[in-house]
Amino acid sequence: MKQALTLPRLKAMKNNNKPIAMVTAYDYPSAMLAEEAGVDMILVGDSLGNVVLGYDTTVPVKLEDMIYHTRAVVRGAPGTMIVADMPFATYRLGPADTLRNAARLMQDGGAHAVKLEGGAELADEIRLLTQAGIPVLGHIGLTPQSVHQIGGYKVQGKSSAEAEKMLQDAKTLEQAGAFGIVLELVTEELAAAVSRSLSVPTIGIGAGRGCDGQVLVFHDLLRYGSGIRDKRFVKSYANIGDTIRDAIAEYVNDVKSKAFPEEKHGFPLQDSNNASQAMPAKMYGGEGKP
Repeated sequence: MKQALTLPRLKAMKNNNKPIAMVTAYDYPSAMLAEEAGVDMILVGDSLGNVVLGYDTTVPVKLEDMIYHTRAVVRGAPGTMIVADMPFATYRLGPADTLRNAARLMQDGGAHAVKLEGGAELADEIRLLTQAGIPVLGHIGLTPQSVHQIGGYKVQGKSSAEAEKMLQDAKTLEQAGAFGIVLELVTEELAAAVSRSLSVPTIGIGAGRGCDGQVLVFHDLLRYGSGIRDKRFVKSYANIGDTIRDAIAEYVNDVKSKAFPEEKHGFPLQDSNNASQAMPAKMYGGEGKP
């Protein structure tokens, strides 16, 4: 059976220039397929709010949602490292609440690590969690939980001031104990510079070619859903949304036209010659006759 990555092995992948392949998953069959495909890590992202639960942002996602979906993913991919997002307003609340919520993702959800969005202001919380034995993946650049505050989904790090702050944030998160950092929607040059400055791996999404690994959302990668938007930073490898829709439409048409079910889909009695004797009398007008 495949063995999940350990943190030392993950760091060795960076040191040996071996790219890290990460994908999101939110349920048992998706996680199973991702593990069978050979991914290094699975992120149970709070992006499930957008692609699974139908919210406009990740903000409405609750801790119970994350625990529920993380448990399913862990069952589907027992040999893969699973990272679970801490959702909106489950950290930055003070040490006791942050530790309690992160511990629930580990104990009740079964995650191997948690992910927090934010920069240097999270250093104390990351230090607290890592000292308690909870591995933390950082996340800077575009932070979707702050979408209302930052004014939308925009590329980050375009100005020299933004770039310098992000570089310092990344170094602070590493010093606080983060085992890696997600860089989302960051200019390619800045992402490469951040990656070179750290001893821990970076995982990019919309951050170009200079990161130590990449992560994509399951539903973007496969175009799984209706109305999946094209995104510059996404490469789609299939279009299963259309395949699923067409298959269901064909089923509906078969039912409406009575093409399904056919005789082969039913279960006849073993001895069809004695069918009338084998069936209850009430099914034959109460007299034992059809």
